[in-house]
Amino acid sequence: MSPTRPAGNSTLPGDPPGGRRAIAVWGIGVSVYFVAVIFRTSLGVAGLDAADRFHVNASALSTFSILQLLVYAGMQIPVGLLVDRLGTKKVLGIGVVLFTAGQLGFAFSPSYGMALASRALLGCGDAMTFISVLRLGTRWFPARRGPLVAQCAGLAGMAGNLVSTLVLARLLHGVGWTAAFAGSALAGVVVLVLLVLFLKDHPEGYEPAPFPHQGAAYVRRQIAASWREPGTRLGLWVHFTTQFPAMVFLLLWGLPFLVEAQGLSRATAGELLTLVVLSNMVVGLVYGQVVARHHGARLPLALGTVGATALLWAATLAYPGGRAPMWLLVVLCTVLGACGPASMIGFDFARPANPPERQGTASGITNMGGFVASMTTLFAIGVLLDATGDDYRVAFSAVFVLQAIGVSQILRLRRRAARRERERLIASRVSSVHVPV
Repeated sequence: MSPTRPAGNSTLPGDPPGGRRAIAVWGIGVSVYFVAVIFRTSLGVAGLDAADRFHVNASALSTFSILQLLVYAGMQIPVGLLVDRLGTKKVLGIGVVLFTAGQLGFAFSPSYGMALASRALLGCGDAMTFISVLRLGTRWFPARRGPLVAQCAGLAGMAGNLVSTLVLARLLHGVGWTAAFAGSALAGVVVLVLLVLFLKDHPEGYEPAPFPHQGAAYVRRQIAASWREPGTRLGLWVHFTTQFPAMVFLLLWGLPFLVEAQGLSRATAGELLTLVVLSNMVVGLVYGQVVARHHGARLPLALGTVGATALLWAATLAYPGGRAPMWLLVVLCTVLGACGPASMIGFDFARPANPPERQGTASGITNMGGFVASMTTLFAIGVLLDATGDDYRVAFSAVFVLQAIGVSQILRLRRRAARRERERLIASRVSSVHVPV
């Protein structure tokens, strides 16, 4: 049983204490996610090289990222169930082995088909990281730290993206395809050793209460109970609507758009991709602090980010002459940097809507949103580019369709989720008043 705190304490009853040891253990989990993001986004700086290496067109090139995201999205609910059942350490360990094998396989792939299989394996391992890190945070830190901890995890992911953009891109053009991808795979070995030696699922004395697992019936119960919560569904749609514009830009189509449609050099395009990542890191810290202190700011921040993103994309695509000025591209990339932090707000709707034994499942459902949207948009852009002779204006207009769908669902669910969250908060306060000291 978890120790009980006095009701007057600022920490919720049963909350873990946090502290330096929590930061150290959580940091190991975050380092795994950091490496996973490096591997996930490595194709974003190698898209044009991959097209030349495997002799494929835009649609086939987009298939790399689509397949990777398809596997990632499809694994979210199973991974959430696994985390709830097996714990963080085991699931993260499996994930490291899979995504490291995928990155290594991609380095030595002699054909398009084998490269596809390697990216699918990478996506499978990558899918096991973020939900595990979120669960690790809830086990080691007080609940009031949840929004900031989640944003810091996302910040680590963006740091991985930055390494991919700056370091891997230079390695790729310095030592070549095989050496760059195979060399980066060594990072997976390093974090696996750290994980095995030092990571623990929870602090001593804060073991979760035993929960019965009954095969398929347990799986159905977990998914159904999580989905019934309006907060879980709202979290999914917030994640769906906010994450994908930046994901699509960084994962595959940003570099070709800036080089082929905007006429920039690869070096300048790389600097703009780096700006997206840096903006993400700064905005993530701001959003995390704001949401932790003002829960009512969650929806305005999410919808404000969607509106700003749509406005800047519209201005860029509609600019006379087809090529936007550098100042507009800088503003666009700065605003795209807010997409990742805004998507993390989705978890701040799902987290209070579900008890601890369902956190992994609820996070898995939420995390599907952005990756389904990203996968759909990646595919749509590739098909439209081939169909229109590389007309990026038409192709990138797919962004607005997905945003419209997502916003309509957010507006539909927001009142139900807010009402249910108030009910849970009142019930929790009443319960804490009657906790024996």
